[in-house]
Amino acid sequence: MLKPILRSTRLLALAIGMSATLVSVSAVQANELKWAAQNDILTLDPHAQNHATTNNIVGHAYEPLVRYDRNYKVEPSLATSWQVVNPTTVRFNLRKNVKFQDGSAFTADDVLFSFDRIRQPQGTMQIYVAGVKAINKIDDHTIDVVLDKPNPTLLNSFTTFYIMSKAWAVKNKSEKVQDYKAKEITFASTNANGTGPYVIKEWVADQRLVMTANKAWWDKLPGNVTDVVYTPIKSDPTRIAALLAGNVDIVTDLPTQDVARLRSTPALSVLDGPEVRTIFIGVDQGSNELKYGSKGPNPFKDVRVRKALNMSIDRVAIQRSIMRGLSVPAAIMVAPGVNGHTAELDKVAPPDLDGAKKLLADAGYANGFDFTLDCPNNRYVNDEEVCQAVVNMWAKVGIRAKLNATNFSSFISKIQNFDSSAYLLGWGVATYDAQYSLQSLVMTRTTGSDGNFNFLKISNAKVDALTEAMKTEMDKTKRDNMLKEALTITRDEALYVPLHHQMRPWAMKKNVGIAHNSNDAPKMYYATVSK
Repeated sequence: MLKPILRSTRLLALAIGMSATLVSVSAVQANELKWAAQNDILTLDPHAQNHATTNNIVGHAYEPLVRYDRNYKVEPSLATSWQVVNPTTVRFNLRKNVKFQDGSAFTADDVLFSFDRIRQPQGTMQIYVAGVKAINKIDDHTIDVVLDKPNPTLLNSFTTFYIMSKAWAVKNKSEKVQDYKAKEITFASTNANGTGPYVIKEWVADQRLVMTANKAWWDKLPGNVTDVVYTPIKSDPTRIAALLAGNVDIVTDLPTQDVARLRSTPALSVLDGPEVRTIFIGVDQGSNELKYGSKGPNPFKDVRVRKALNMSIDRVAIQRSIMRGLSVPAAIMVAPGVNGHTAELDKVAPPDLDGAKKLLADAGYANGFDFTLDCPNNRYVNDEEVCQAVVNMWAKVGIRAKLNATNFSSFISKIQNFDSSAYLLGWGVATYDAQYSLQSLVMTRTTGSDGNFNFLKISNAKVDALTEAMKTEMDKTKRDNMLKEALTITRDEALYVPLHHQMRPWAMKKNVGIAHNSNDAPKMYYATVSK
């Protein structure tokens, strides 16, 4: 294990001696894919941080019981089949003859261990096993998942419930999930040992991550990429220059201003696609006084102030000038493609500066107020530029926001420590169902999965009740009505300030083929490279 030092200076290098699991170049022609994007992973611990880039890349080494196919339909993975025993019990038949990358056998004990581990409070992945009361072992390859109540989204959630080897974790003193926000370093946060299609050979934080195809994988690679080199490149010009120079093969974070040029570059192709990710502003609604803002009562407790924040933003101007058309202005917290989204709910009103000023005056803030807006500068498309635009728009109604833009690893640790009065964040919907967003972001925070990404002390009794009810409602019509009502309250009470739903074009060399993923999670096992 590497010596624990600050992440900004440490080299998280992995030397996993797994020669038996790696693809032999002499037996199979090696096809390397050099992939670049804006931000790095946060950790290799599969249960530590619910961060899309981390989940996706770590998910090339670790696997769930079920997975999405190319069309986002659930299919078998480490479980070969499942049956509903009764409304609150689902029996999973586990795949036999599966090996972890250290050569040890996968059994039911690993599932039970991973279930206990993912629920530990220092992690942020509990949402993926929410509603599961227990997992019982029937035999080495059969388990019963026991639910609190019937669960309409169980299989969707399980697609990101990654299974870790119990023996490996115990051997390497990694039974506990890494406490990322406390800057803890563990063996599992710097090493990986899954059952998946790739072995993570090396990770040098903020520099590169190297994966090699797992020769002992139980499944067959649908693509032909045997080696992947992932390079996080924060700078937009540097990232695009690397692609144009041929130093990387694919870029999945395109600066909007470069898309037209890349489309017209003969050696490249651009793959377009929407993303089920909403970019939004959240403000502290629970503190009596803002930690980073004007002294006195917290203005964000007043719904009139939150509505004024919302009404003063020109989303179409952001779409046109900053996003270059590659966004969909948002009125609600879930994007098209997510169950619960409707065009009617997501109708964006034009900015109303006079109305915002009146609301602020009615709330006692005719002269405005001050606060700090925290913003990542290397995570979402044009994130810092979007934040600056929002700050400028608020200034027109007298709201004075100071922008604090930092790299995502520092930013996410800050907000998870409740060390923020307002921030910009993006939320992708891994389950393709709005309950995921409502439960994680809007529900009152508890010790479990409810509100596990609610770092703003939001608490709305009606949304809590609706979200609790939809967790177990098996009647689709009734459940869709619950989703609609909860999303409407979240919108009308301005519990968050949604900005837009991201579009995500990818650019690549002509000889690269890959399936677009609306959850911004490129799957390298689908990729092909032709000579």
